[in-house]
Amino acid sequence: MELSTIALTAYVLVWPVIVAGTLTVIVRAFVKEAKKAKAEGRSII
Repeated sequence: MELSTIALTAYVLVWPVIVAGTLTVIVRAFVKEAKKAKAEGRSII
């Protein structure tokens, strides 16, 4: 196999993990803020 084939394969397999990690961080922060807003009795928006 060529190096470019290996690099492309690695990229295709790794980017969903990076995206999932980023999405997890965003969702966790949103949930934390939503809980805090609810406890304070205000809207999150």
